[in-house]
Amino acid sequence: MAKMATFQRKQKLEVSVVKNVRLGYLLSLPKGYRASKESFPLILFLHGSGERGSDLENIKLHGLPKLLEAGLELPCIVVSPQCASDTWWDTEALGVLLDHLEKTLHVDPDRIYVTGLSMGGFATWELAIRNPKRFAAIVPICGGGEPIFTRSITHLPVWVFHGAKDDVVPPEYSERMVKALQKYGSKRVKFKIYKHAKHDSWSKTYANPKVFAWMLEQKRG
Repeated sequence: MAKMATFQRKQKLEVSVVKNVRLGYLLSLPKGYRASKESFPLILFLHGSGERGSDLENIKLHGLPKLLEAGLELPCIVVSPQCASDTWWDTEALGVLLDHLEKTLHVDPDRIYVTGLSMGGFATWELAIRNPKRFAAIVPICGGGEPIFTRSITHLPVWVFHGAKDDVVPPEYSERMVKALQKYGSKRVKFKIYKHAKHDSWSKTYANPKVFAWMLEQKRG
């Protein structure tokens, strides 16, 4: 007895969804910002899982906010949002934050950069992949993602960092992303492996002024 084909009805869903975005963040403005009418580069820093919560002071424990608190001066705006407890970075919410910052601050839209460590390194990759035309460069540290999606950011300058002895996020996570970028034709990806570093590959990275110099040299388009 022949089987009858299952009837599949064509349907369509169309609704308007309003999303409430609530993000606390640290804001660092460069010297001369208040008196200047010029636009400034912006670095978006994304912390790791240990700094999640509602206390913005926790963001200063590692990475770029820690160095800024200790006196580091950069010729750019630095924004460090905080991810809520027991959640993952919401890249859509981060996009809303960037929209807000561009409307309310003197931001050069062609010089917006993203960097992050661990959980923030994963989010750095994801944010760039979801918004391939928005950023001038990215610096993901001990992160990773879905390699196949890197095909959308082969034009983007990328500098990747990871510790060879990382036992939290294996270096293979970064290696796969870099190899995929190269496979899809990227000529603008750099990869640094610290031979003796474990999970903390960000301290050396952010302590290196060449990283920020390279980042701020990049321009969208």
